[in-house]
Amino acid sequence: MAGIIDLVGNTPMAELTRLNPNKNVKIYAKLEGNNPAGSVKDRAALNMIRTALERGDIKPGMKLIEATSGNTGIALAMMARLFGLEIELIMPASSSKERTLTMEAFGAKVVLMETMEICRDYAEEKGLGDDYYLMNQFSNPDNYLAHYKTTGPEIWRDTEGKITHFVSAMGTTGSIMGNSMFLKEQNPEIRIVGCQPTEESSIPGIRRWPAAYMPKIFDASRVDEVLDISQADATDMARKLARTEGIFAGMSTGGAAHAALRVAETLESGVIVFIACDRGDRYLSTDLFG
Repeated sequence: MAGIIDLVGNTPMAELTRLNPNKNVKIYAKLEGNNPAGSVKDRAALNMIRTALERGDIKPGMKLIEATSGNTGIALAMMARLFGLEIELIMPASSSKERTLTMEAFGAKVVLMETMEICRDYAEEKGLGDDYYLMNQFSNPDNYLAHYKTTGPEIWRDTEGKITHFVSAMGTTGSIMGNSMFLKEQNPEIRIVGCQPTEESSIPGIRRWPAAYMPKIFDASRVDEVLDISQADATDMARKLARTEGIFAGMSTGGAAHAALRVAETLESGVIVFIACDRGDRYLSTDLFG
């Protein structure tokens, strides 16, 4: 029998059979909501905590601390408890109620602050003390290496090496960096497409970072194209995925799916895989599915 940790990864892929605009292109959603804590962030949370413990970076008595917009915090809250660690999570006050309650259900302390940038500054300052270990997903190589070790190989295996385009939302950028590293090693011709919000849009899980807050793990040379996604398009696509394809996920998935369909329209043929980041039940207290 497998424990919860053993069930992280090896998520299924589902083909879009109704929304696909190009019959000569296959589009697959990598269903990361099937991870135990419900999102793609389970992979990074497990790898960041486990490798830090193996290195001895987390000393006895230390508490974990991290700034998060939601999914990473939920995954870290679960993993921290499984490894017998206490954790404090700093979140923007605008985050959905489900996210806060889920973190607290796993036993995490949750602090709400005004913006993600303020959350990051607070966590980094507190992480300077001896009592806390800052996970620092924005600068931590173990974030993207989780995808280099697991997500990328799974996609390559499950497409039988036929993938031509990989599409991902860009938040911490761990998913797109790690998958790009692995997939480009297998075939340098695979196109890596990221998506970010338009200037005026707010899409949970996707960020358009100010230069001072750009994740240090991000390497622009690993992304072939970045598409701007409007809030309206991400919302509309999340609803279409649920009502047309039966894929129940959040706005960041809607953004990635919208980008994948835009890419498909430009191709003669191909195999596109996009990351379906989480589950839609994290957004039921918002107006996403209203």
